[in-house]
Amino acid sequence: MRGFWKLIWTECKLYFRMPIMAFFTLVIPVLLVLLFGSIFGNEPSPQYGGYGTVDLSVPAYTALIIALSALISLTITLANYRERGILRRFRATPISPAAVLGAQLIMQFVITLAGMGLLVLTGKLAFGLRFDGDALSVLAAFTLSCLSFLAFGMVLAGLMPNVRVASVVGNVLLYPMIYLSGSTIPMEVMPPAMRNISRFVPLTHVVTLLQGLWKGDAWSQHQTELIVLGAILVVSSVVAVNVFRWE
Repeated sequence: MRGFWKLIWTECKLYFRMPIMAFFTLVIPVLLVLLFGSIFGNEPSPQYGGYGTVDLSVPAYTALIIALSALISLTITLANYRERGILRRFRATPISPAAVLGAQLIMQFVITLAGMGLLVLTGKLAFGLRFDGDALSVLAAFTLSCLSFLAFGMVLAGLMPNVRVASVVGNVLLYPMIYLSGSTIPMEVMPPAMRNISRFVPLTHVVTLLQGLWKGDAWSQHQTELIVLGAILVVSSVVAVNVFRWE
């Protein structure tokens, strides 16, 4: 167990030795809150159901961080480990393969949670962020969303032969998703046709669930989101176990 926690700590240090990854995960979302909060303010608006721009941007940008961690950070890191033979060498050590993957998943979860914390802190201090939900419910929804997307990221990490391919595939999946899901462009300003398309985007269900619980919705109001994210988690976990390659 001591070796496992040391491995997690090592993964965290390695993560921050690549500042570009930390910049996009931890800094860019905060800058977006400051930028758009300064432009639009955070006054309650009928268009957003009586909430301000920042009030709904914080859970939306949290979904953005989840997608970045799962589709880019996790996928590229494990593809890099495989390409350089690090995963193969790990198999020859007393540390089990499950511990290696578990440490990476825990590290990504912690970084993502820290990103959400920075968003909340920035929104509260700079714009008087409004929160009407239950903190434990939002944390539970955040955890489900993270696990679902990280499981999908493990599928990609298992299939990608090298870092270059992992980067291309991750970005091809990420950018349409973040623009169609409501995580960067509010769903309320999209035309009806675009909103219909967004229903088929997995990240949309993360944004909808987090924003709904943030406003105080009951879990029963988000059964579709729970079913979709639960299905992604189960299916991706099963597929990841079968397709993940160490060499």
